[in-house]
Amino acid sequence: MTVAITPIYAALLALLYVWLSARVIGGRFKYKTSLGDAGQPELLTRIRGQANCAEYAPIGLILLLLAELQGAPAMAVHVLGLMLLAGRVLHAVAFMSDVPRQSLRGPGMILTFAMIVFAALGLLGHAVV
Repeated sequence: MTVAITPIYAALLALLYVWLSARVIGGRFKYKTSLGDAGQPELLTRIRGQANCAEYAPIGLILLLLAELQGAPAMAVHVLGLMLLAGRVLHAVAFMSDVPRQSLRGPGMILTFAMIVFAALGLLGHAVV
């Protein structure tokens, strides 16, 4: 079986992660620190935005890949992938100000968690049947 859909979302999430990483690096230069947040809320926010992506994107991509490998319909895989991508983008944009914007952060986390739950339940249902 060829995996054709998951690589699209993996690539887009990788680019998002690189962008978030560049923001952290820029903050480290700005505050002249190579470790920690230098007590700067802006840098801490950038670090947490990047770390949150690193924490949630991998499990989402693993679940997406497994769904595709198990033969889930292409539309379902795309919907799951879009949920994960949109959730991570909303969450990342929420972290672009010193204080995370809950109006974007909440929906970003809801989309991410919903994707994880739907994919996990789908995988379980497929494996049990």
